[in-house]
Amino acid sequence: MKVSEFLRENGLSVGDNFRLLLRKLGFERDAYARQIEAKVGEPAKMSKSKGNTVDPEDAVKRYGADAVRLYILFAGPVEKDFEWTEEGLQGAYRFLRRLWDFTHKHLELLQPFAYSSTDFEALDGRPAQVRRKAHQTLKKYLQQMEEFSFNTAIAGIMELFNALQDFEPQGETELKVLKEALEMLLFMLYPMTPHLCEELWQKMGKEKPILFYPFPSPDERALQVQEIDLPVQVNGKLRAVIKVPVDADEELVKEIALKDPRLSQWLAEKQPRKVIHIKNKLLNLVV
Repeated sequence: MKVSEFLRENGLSVGDNFRLLLRKLGFERDAYARQIEAKVGEPAKMSKSKGNTVDPEDAVKRYGADAVRLYILFAGPVEKDFEWTEEGLQGAYRFLRRLWDFTHKHLELLQPFAYSSTDFEALDGRPAQVRRKAHQTLKKYLQQMEEFSFNTAIAGIMELFNALQDFEPQGETELKVLKEALEMLLFMLYPMTPHLCEELWQKMGKEKPILFYPFPSPDERALQVQEIDLPVQVNGKLRAVIKVPVDADEELVKEIALKDPRLSQWLAEKQPRKVIHIKNKLLNLVV
């Protein structure tokens, strides 16, 4: 049995005895103890008597106040205790670093553009998906903040940021989509990391602090799904996923599927003798 398994099974931690040994040997006990605990055993509960408390000033000096705030709020539900780890704090810092770098990378492209809702009326494809993701995140965020579910709100913001990183805007309209989504992200993150968000807000060319601007509201039109990905089976086996309008009837779905080149090899130019269509969920062609 590994040392870590033994300690966990018996509810033990690398605690008082080890810290006493470090003290007698003249080592800086807290730093060594945290390293050992992270590798082999359950960390001891934070306690002044055990000398394993964390000085927030030290964490702020190393990572900044915003990273510390973000880590604490993201670590778990507010009503529960959580285990303080250096790795978690570093993760919060890395996320903010990525956001800083990503914004600066796109500053020159985004600064010239202003946008309004009319700019997004004809969106489709990937830009429409990104904008829908941004407004879906905002809608959930508003509810989560009312419920003090800060950790799930932050998780949604991080998920949105990942989507923005994967988005490669082409042309003015798509750059406006990115700018709107990024500004919404800064609004949502502002209560947790006000210093970084305010700095990025100013760098994006805003004349006033972020608090002087109205908080965004979800665009219900952006939330509406126009197309869905529909799995298509041939004789019960998945052969393709096609895009069809929401609530499309069987005839339209069948027509779109039969034109898809990925299905031609499985149909062998034969017309299906039976069609099984479950609206918005599945199309099965029997040949």
